[in-house]
Formats: sequence, structure tokens, C-alpha cells
Amino acid sequence: MLADKNTYLTSGIYIGMKSCTPYMKHFVYKIREDGLGMFNLKRIDERIKVAGFFLSKFKNIIVVGRKENSFQAIDAFAKAAGAKAIIGRFPPGMLTNPSFKEFCEPDVVIVADPVIDEQAVKEASAKRIPIVGICNTFNSVKYVDFVIPANNNGKKSLALIFWLLAREVLKNRDEIKEDSDFSLTLKDFGDTEPVEKKEKVQERDIGIDEETHAAQAEGKKAKKRKSADEKVKKPGKDKKKGKADKD
Repeated sequence: MLADKNTYLTSGIYIGMKSCTPYMKHFVYKIREDGLGMFNLKRIDERIKVAGFFLSKFKNIIVVGRKENSFQAIDAFAKAAGAKAIIGRFPPGMLTNPSFKEFCEPDVVIVADPVIDEQAVKEASAKRIPIVGICNTFNSVKYVDFVIPANNNGKKSLALIFWLLAREVLKNRDEIKEDSDFSLTLKDFGDTEPVEKKEKVQERDIGIDEETHAAQAEGKKAKKRKSADEKVKKPGKDKKKGKADKD
């Protein structure tokens, strides 16, 4: 995995919302008792890795975020990956009006939230520019070409997503060789909050290590069967021993 499980869990990257669109159900592993959808952590990890490879093929990248929680993350990503950050309101006509002073023609557009960043999505789609969107359970994926399923509300979650994307882009461009060569930290991407005490989350609840858990479950069953067999055999041995004592 791109990050250790504890880093993923403490970021809250896997926590969705109560509402869920049909397409996003493909990435939801479980619905909690409180109604919140929980993303499959393996799918999140896989999608970030693929997105990093995809984005590395482009030089002219625009990353958009109107949510305040995304500001520092997209700014840090832009600086690391050589992209252009549009922080706050997306100027109408930026991608569609050549006479607009800030007009540009990017190779790809990244949006922190397709709903909040709707203007950027519409313009990129109109110009047939590929769109990579970070989508929560409630998001429509209309016009989004590549979906990264994740919590796109939390500051820690967004920091982790863009930190991993930046690192993967640089690795795929051969600008760095190993993860350890990436000098920026999560703090640089906005994760400045202290790690709070989290509720205990079972790995099976977020869709990771399913095979391991299945093997462990089967092992427990086998152990119980063996224990039951031994209990059945013991009375016979005791009976035989008692008979010998009597003789």
C-alpha cells in the first residue's frame, strides 16, 4: 500500500456520507450502524496509485479546490508537481474563453470536489479535457473521467490524498526513486492537526486483508473442530483407564 494502514485510518480518508450515488456504491465496502458509508481502503489505495501514474504523463496540470480545507493541500501539490493551483472561486471562462486574461489550456484538471468545483468540471468537459475528481459517496461522477473515492471534506484526508498523488507523480516521472526521497511531509499539505484518539476500526470493516481474515477464520474453525475431536476421545481413554484400575 502507498501508506501504512494507521496513516490511512487516522486521516479518515475512508469515511463517506449517509447518501450514496449509484456509481459510488462500487467503492463502498460497508454501511456503519450510524448510516455512514465506509470506502474500501484497498480501492482508495489502488485508485490513488493509478491516478498518480496517469497524471505523471502530463506537464500542464490544473488543480482546483474551492473548499477551504483543500487550499493548502492543492497548493502544495501544485508546487511539488509543477501544476497550477486555482484556490477558491474558479473564474468562469478560464478554460473556454480565449479572450479571458487568465485563459489556459491544461492537459488535465483535478478537482477536490466535483460538486463544489462544478464550474471547472463543466468547462473542462466542454473542452474535452480529462478530469480527475476526488469523489465522496454523495458525488455524481458525471463528466468525471477518473474517480478517486475518498473523504473529500476532511482536511487530514485531503492532505493525505494530495501528498500521495504528488509523491506518485514524481516517482513515475523518475524525479525521485524511492518514497523516502520525497522530502515534503503531510504537514506541508495541511495536516497540522494533532492525531486524535480514534474509535477502534477493524480491518475487515474497511475492506482490507479480506483474504487474511478468511484464512484466520478458517484456522479458528479448524482449531475448534480439533478441540471438539479431542474432547470426544478423552472420555474413552478415561473409561479404559478406569477399567484397568478396577481389574
